[in-house]
Amino acid sequence: MKTNVHLFKTGSRTDVGKVRKHNEDSLIIKPPLYAVADGMGGHEAGEVASDIAIQTIANEAPTSVDPNALRAAVVAANKAIIQGAREGVGRPGMGTTLTAAVIEEDDLLIAQVGDSRAYLLHDGELQQLTRDHSLMEELVSSGQITEEEARYHPNRSIITRALGSDPTAQPDLYELQVSAGDRLLLCSDGLSGMLEPEELERILAGDEDPQKVADKLVDAANAAGGFDNITVLVIDIDTVRPRIEQKRRRHFRIGIISFLLVFLLLTAAACTGLYLYASNSAFLIAEDGQVSVYRGLTGDIAGISLKWHEESTGVALKDLNTTTAKRLEQGVQMDSLDSANELIEQYRQQIDQRKSGDLGVDN
Repeated sequence: MKTNVHLFKTGSRTDVGKVRKHNEDSLIIKPPLYAVADGMGGHEAGEVASDIAIQTIANEAPTSVDPNALRAAVVAANKAIIQGAREGVGRPGMGTTLTAAVIEEDDLLIAQVGDSRAYLLHDGELQQLTRDHSLMEELVSSGQITEEEARYHPNRSIITRALGSDPTAQPDLYELQVSAGDRLLLCSDGLSGMLEPEELERILAGDEDPQKVADKLVDAANAAGGFDNITVLVIDIDTVRPRIEQKRRRHFRIGIISFLLVFLLLTAAACTGLYLYASNSAFLIAEDGQVSVYRGLTGDIAGISLKWHEESTGVALKDLNTTTAKRLEQGVQMDSLDSANELIEQYRQQIDQRKSGDLGVDN
């Protein structure tokens, strides 16, 4: 599991807006976790719900891209809000949206409940990464109204899923890869509901510090009316290793390790085979004026000697014919120790025959 946490450059701002008296939004920056929550339920309810969600997710969220762990953290936040209402923390019926992101190198994981959103600016183009849990989203998806009509619909604030309202609520999860130079935006609907996607893209694409971008986004939402609380979190993905390069390096390492393992196995097998062959072979060689018997091979292999002395036979070189004696100076390789002993016996018989013949001549 990866454990290194990269501190990406970020910018954030939360603002009450131009109409509301209280700010019910919350956010957190705790790398690799980034999250925005938009509370609902009124004063002393919405802000409590969003704060509980943010604090719980901060305590429970994984420190790496782990979908099951992030899902469990969101479920824990939902239970904490419901339990808080039962115990008199906040008010009954309070709830919150939640958009949480975990970023690790080039891996991005998002958990989504409600109508807060995540956007990604990639190569200058803005993409909405999350899908709202709202009545408007359902009407647009079914083709009953257009996106333009949804923006000004009187029921545009109705959401169909939130933390704190349903004990069985589950988040939607999104997994994707990001690249160096990408810019991630997490925001409450106080921003996305006030600015057109083209305006969001224009401001996000500005070549500026992410904090300045966050301030510009909030200012633009307020200038457009500021009808709701506005929360913005901008994260610049500045240094990540592209996944294809990670895979290439990983495959290269695996290839090297595999080659070395195969090489070692083949070398071990070759050495074992050579040792077995040598231990079953034998040779005769002239040594100290007589014939000696060795198990093994006559020469060295890669500087390694594979021979073991068996016996000095007492067969004198001077008693053998000249050709045999010269061969024995270099060593005579045999298939086995038995073959070597048989040849020694032949030498002895030849010597005995020669001596017997010599004695006959003398008589």
